[in-house]
Amino acid sequence: MTTHLDLLTGESAAELLDAAVATAGGELVDWRVRQVDHRPGSTTTVAYRATVRWDGVTRCETLGASVGRSRDGTKPGVVTLTDGDATVAVWRFPDDPALPALPAAFDPVRVEELLEGLGVGHQARAHPELGVRAYRPTRRAVIEARAAAARVFLKVLRPRKVADLHRRHELLSDAGLPVPRPLGWSDEGLLVLSPLRGTEMRAAVRDGARIPSPDEVLDLLDRLPDEVRDLPRRPAWSESAEHYAGVIGAALPAEAGRAADLAGAVGARLAERGPGTDPTHGDLYESQIMLTDGRITGLLDVDSAGPGHRADDLACLVAHLDVLSLTRPKDAAQAEQASRMRRLAADYATAFVAAGDGRGADRADLCARVAGVLLSLATGPHRVQERDWQTATSRRLDAVAGWLDGSRLAAAVGTA
Repeated sequence: MTTHLDLLTGESAAELLDAAVATAGGELVDWRVRQVDHRPGSTTTVAYRATVRWDGVTRCETLGASVGRSRDGTKPGVVTLTDGDATVAVWRFPDDPALPALPAAFDPVRVEELLEGLGVGHQARAHPELGVRAYRPTRRAVIEARAAAARVFLKVLRPRKVADLHRRHELLSDAGLPVPRPLGWSDEGLLVLSPLRGTEMRAAVRDGARIPSPDEVLDLLDRLPDEVRDLPRRPAWSESAEHYAGVIGAALPAEAGRAADLAGAVGARLAERGPGTDPTHGDLYESQIMLTDGRITGLLDVDSAGPGHRADDLACLVAHLDVLSLTRPKDAAQAEQASRMRRLAADYATAFVAAGDGRGADRADLCARVAGVLLSLATGPHRVQERDWQTATSRRLDAVAGWLDGSRLAAAVGTA
């Protein structure tokens, strides 16, 4: 029996994409899977990078397809197809059925009008230059708009989420946190944000440049206002370990049992602490932190800010640093970089534990939460269709086990 995952990522996907493109008057030349969002027993959504010929002109296109989302097929620009068992909705970027504001956010004329209405960019002599910074089909997109007198980011999300995200940016900006200032929003799901100073911490991490000390990270979290506790609670990454184990098992059945066992161990550890009430960012890692000369000057993506355990923020940063060490090195330089990433993750973890309860984290609790975040990250190789994603997934599960039993932290500290 063909699963929804097989349908959208296997050979049959070519027939679906070819039929959808032909319906719009084009010819599919080539395609490959770029991103997979598979929710076992519920929905599957896939993004593709395709080469399409239109009236003799060949262009690169981003296509999307979904199964299990019944409303997608009713939206403008979406072609509905069936293989006899499942109904598939297929679209071309920017006609995402769950993101009605995306076509306007990717239209230079309409963005120019938007900027003028907000009082920015009115001196521009040409349409804004638009660039896609991020796109998760049916989930969100980020468009950078540059004009002669303005630079803003257009964050597109599902309409029901935009007012809440605007409030979060407003709350944190008013409290003095270095988050993007909200400049305006629409009911369709468009949020306009100011740019931040600096470059992503990930670049400094990779280059071996100055990065914030553990104390500076803790100081940043200390600045989160108490009002964050009153925001809706979002599950921490580690609290969704069972879900991510299911995603891994569906994509890689050979690891289903191990993933489920690891998720069970994470869940048992977390149950000992119960829900937290600390103000948290909710998704703190090196790509969310902006630096200028090694100092923190920006904090991105506050979508998940709310009450929780500070240890979850600290674990998120440690896990993301550690996962950078898990890429298979091609030469000695890459091997040294991987080793440095692992030591860096361990150094942060050790310092966070040394900071003590309240400001830092308990060692066993932090390790369990790092393991939980790593379990969510173990879905990444399949989601972005890395080459040999099966091996990469297993390596990440090895790291999960290593944090749960403490051996990964101990080994990294021992090599420092």
